[in-house]
Amino acid sequence: MGYKSLADCIADLEKHGHLIRIKEQVDPYLEMAAIHMRVYEKQGPALLFEKVKGSPFKAISNLFGTLERAKFMFRDSLANVAQLVALRSDPIKALKNPIRHAGAALTALSALPMKQSLFKQTFQRTNIGSLPQIVNWPMDGGPFITMPQVFTEDIDRPGVMNANLGMYRIQLAGNAYIQDEEIGLHYQIHRGIGVHQTKANAKGLPLKVSIFVGGPPSHPLAAVMPLPEGLSELTFAGALGNRRFRYFYDDEGFCISADADFVITGTVYPQENKPEGPFGDHLGYYSLTHPFPLMKVHNVYHKKDAIWSFTVVGRPPQEDTSFGALIHELTGAAIPQEIAGLKEVNAVDAAGVHPLLFAIGSERYTPYLAGRKPQEILTIANHILGKNQLSLAKYLFIAAKEDDESLKTTDIEAFLKHILERIDLTSDLHFHTHTTIDTLDYSGDGLNAGSKVVFAAAGEIKRNLSASVPTGLNLPARFKDPKMAIPGVMVLQYDPYTNAEKTAYEIGLLEEFNPSVDFSGIPLIVLADDSAFTAANIDNLVWVAFTRSNPAADVFGFESSTHHKHWGCKGPLLIDARKKPHHAPELIKDPAVEKRVDGLGQKGGSLYGII
Repeated sequence: MGYKSLADCIADLEKHGHLIRIKEQVDPYLEMAAIHMRVYEKQGPALLFEKVKGSPFKAISNLFGTLERAKFMFRDSLANVAQLVALRSDPIKALKNPIRHAGAALTALSALPMKQSLFKQTFQRTNIGSLPQIVNWPMDGGPFITMPQVFTEDIDRPGVMNANLGMYRIQLAGNAYIQDEEIGLHYQIHRGIGVHQTKANAKGLPLKVSIFVGGPPSHPLAAVMPLPEGLSELTFAGALGNRRFRYFYDDEGFCISADADFVITGTVYPQENKPEGPFGDHLGYYSLTHPFPLMKVHNVYHKKDAIWSFTVVGRPPQEDTSFGALIHELTGAAIPQEIAGLKEVNAVDAAGVHPLLFAIGSERYTPYLAGRKPQEILTIANHILGKNQLSLAKYLFIAAKEDDESLKTTDIEAFLKHILERIDLTSDLHFHTHTTIDTLDYSGDGLNAGSKVVFAAAGEIKRNLSASVPTGLNLPARFKDPKMAIPGVMVLQYDPYTNAEKTAYEIGLLEEFNPSVDFSGIPLIVLADDSAFTAANIDNLVWVAFTRSNPAADVFGFESSTHHKHWGCKGPLLIDARKKPHHAPELIKDPAVEKRVDGLGQKGGSLYGII
């Protein structure tokens, strides 16, 4: 829909039963986030908070809380926009069938950003402290903006068409920030804003930053879209929202989104950092305190009756899961077009997105030989691990589409079973050591530092997976409570981690104690702090196994060996997924706040009948 503003969108959602109002005064410290998460868990409506303690502004959350609602907001533009993204990835389509794809071309032309100065007088000024000071998790370092659109321009090629619009969290207060004068800007290593800051640093110049909050829902969605090269986020926002992105420049030369509810402007000077964090993040753990760029605040603008937009991140699924589902619908076909032989790829949401990828590719090398083995899919795997945000993955499981044309990367259990039935553990594990991983992932040995491993499987089924614990299993003292999570995957509870050398030694004992046990149907063992929790469901399994391990350090195997510097094992493979001293703490809700939220669900409360 061509919403002119966030308020316009809210009115439409309320009219069609997609939104409720929270009329009680709510505390931005933990309570608003707790309400949001409780309603999201029930796949409930968007939430308009009418009375935010300590702030004159209303707030909105859970706009994208269900895929149904997200598609409803863009019901008039999704088809053309999906076509536009596909054409940017494969422009030859338009040449082959210009009439069929004329709508996408017109969409792009009609969506170019529009400079519009008439809106200058519609903005008022406030300060950082007057904004809703929303803190989501008990250990957070302060209030954060969690639904921002951060705008920067290329210092060598100024102008909106070469700008970057991204969603990077912003810390509004706390730590050593000077209240109302400084805020913290956090972004991950692969982001477009980093290129802009690097160029500005090289010239010794400050980088101008504009932070937009609110506005039509197409704007925050554009900020998180992994767009093809050359397709600007502002143009995409215009196409998706059926309304051109309107902007102007203020008297200090900062770009202002004319349709945003709030705009914070400021500068980032070379090498000026302050500690940012902790922050409860989307892996289900806190990202810890680290030095990140410091933004000196110039102005805080807002519209009359402005509405603050926020979300809550934590262990998936959360609202960003629905974001991801909508993005996949729009761009799902684009990445396979960019990587030859790739059929599909899925960043597994239940595992925190970045730690775990599933992919299916073609295996067409040496077709003249009998049987299949991983060859082409290894080439595809290397391409995947060099692609945008996919490069942050730690574990990549890739299968050959020729082995099962019906296989889908979105069916977690079926996909894992397909790989485990076929993988040769002596030859089909490929490690990348001393490399970069997600900034938010603390399973490695330093910030952004860790390892990766590719599990590649192609060919005939090599083993039948067992659904029960092997008979005669003899466990050394520290191992206990074996559970089968899924066929082929056993979870062992293991005493708390002390050090890697002791772990390797005791895994050796486990192997020694069981020389006659048939492990042929169990190619994977996960070592966990709590085997019952880990094996309870597939989401718990992948969350524990892949967020709490660093492949090069935490993968072991029975009868392991190294041949020509290639590590493998006869099996089973073991992943040590216990919590380690260097890991970040997991996110735990505050019981007292949860009890207050319970009250809103009682008869007469705003959440009665919803939670």
